[in-house]
Amino acid sequence: MKRAVLMCCDGLGRNWIDAERTPVLHALRARSLWCAEHSAVFPSVTRASAASVTTGCHPARHGLHGNRMGLFESGRIVVRDVGAPDFRTHMRRATGRTLLVPSLAERTAKRGGFIAFSNVSPGAAFFLDPDAHGHVYHRSGSHAPGGMALPALPVTHDAAGDWAMTERFCGEVLRERKPAIAAMWICDPDHTLHGVPLGSPAHQEALDGAERCVREVVRTVEELRRQGEEILLLVGSDHGQETIGDSVSIEDWLVARGLDALLGSGDVAVAGQGTAALLYATARGRADLLGVLDAMRREPWADDVVEGEAMRDRGFASAGGVVAAVNMARVPDTNPHGVPGKRWVASEPGKPVPVGSGQHGGWGPDEMRPFLMVNDGRCVGVRPEPSCLVDIAPTIVRFLGLPLDGFDGKPL
Repeated sequence: MKRAVLMCCDGLGRNWIDAERTPVLHALRARSLWCAEHSAVFPSVTRASAASVTTGCHPARHGLHGNRMGLFESGRIVVRDVGAPDFRTHMRRATGRTLLVPSLAERTAKRGGFIAFSNVSPGAAFFLDPDAHGHVYHRSGSHAPGGMALPALPVTHDAAGDWAMTERFCGEVLRERKPAIAAMWICDPDHTLHGVPLGSPAHQEALDGAERCVREVVRTVEELRRQGEEILLLVGSDHGQETIGDSVSIEDWLVARGLDALLGSGDVAVAGQGTAALLYATARGRADLLGVLDAMRREPWADDVVEGEAMRDRGFASAGGVVAAVNMARVPDTNPHGVPGKRWVASEPGKPVPVGSGQHGGWGPDEMRPFLMVNDGRCVGVRPEPSCLVDIAPTIVRFLGLPLDGFDGKPL
C-alpha cells in the first residue's frame, strides 16, 4: 500500500534554508522536488494554515478565519482564540459545523487512515482533523476516530518535546501502525521565535532542533523504502517570520473614532492575527466600520486595508461577519542580527507585545515564504512555478490514488 508522510516545521521560512544554517534540509533539497515559489495562505498563521493543509482549500473555502476568529453568539460578535481546546465546541454552537470541506482524515477514513502528531497549539492540532475521522495526538489530549478520547502526548511545548514526539512518531506510527497518511507538526522554530530575535543564537538553536527531527524522519522513511515500501515524503513549513518593530491597538483606534459603543455591544470587533487583523461587524455596525476604513488606510501602521473582491484575491472572503482585512505596515529597518524588515503588529487585549521577536500573520514578503520539498525517492529538481499550502492535500491524494475533487490547490 502506498503511504504519505507529511512533516511541518512550524515557522521555518524558506529564506533560512542553506548549507550553513540548515545542512540537513539543504541536503534533502538536493534530492527532492524543491518548490522554489511556495506560498503561505492568508492569514499566514498556523491554525488557518493547518486547515488549508488538510483540506487543500483557502480560508475562503474551509471557513477557519485565523488564529483568532469572530463568531456570532446571541446576536453579537465574540472574538475567540482558535488555539483553545474548546474552540471547536464554540464554533459548532455558533455555526453548526467546523470546516466546510473534507479533511485528509475524512478522505482516508476507510482507505488506510490518518494519524497526526502535533506539538503546536491545540487548535492547530485538532483542525488537522476537527471532526475526528482519524487519530490526532497532542499534549492537551488526543482522539481516535469517532472522537473517543485517548491519552495526551507526554511531551513539553519546546524543542525537547518536538524530539520526544519525533522518536515516538517514527517508531510507533511510521514503523508499526503505518496509516495511509502520517503527519507530524513540530513547534520549532516558531515557538522559539515568538520570544527571541530572528538571526540570534537562540534562533539557530531552534533550527538545529528542527533539523534533528527532520533527520530522524528522513532516516526512517528511507529505511522503510529499502524494505520495499512506497512512501511519499513531504517536508515543509506553514509560514515564515518577520521582526516586530512596533504595535498598535486597533480597538483603541476605533474607540478614538467614535465606535466605542459598537465595540462594547459586539457590533464591531477586531481579531488580531499578528502582522494582520480581521475586522468584523454585524448589520448594525457595518456602515460605521466601513466609514472609518479610508482613515485607517492613511495610518502609518496600515500597509493596506482590503475588503470585498480584494479579500477574495487573497484567498479570503467577506463571510461570517468579516468586513475587511488589515495588513500591517513594514518598515525598511534591520534587527540587531542584520535581518531586514520590521513590522507593525495588531496588539491583543491583555497580551504583551515582544518587540524585536518574530511574528507573522499578514502578507509580508518573508512571512509568506514557507518551504516545501516533495520527495518520492526518484524525482529531483526545482519547480519554478508558484505553489501553495493548498497544493499539499491534492498532491497526497493523487499519490494515494484517491478522487481529486473539491480542492482549491493542484497536485505538484
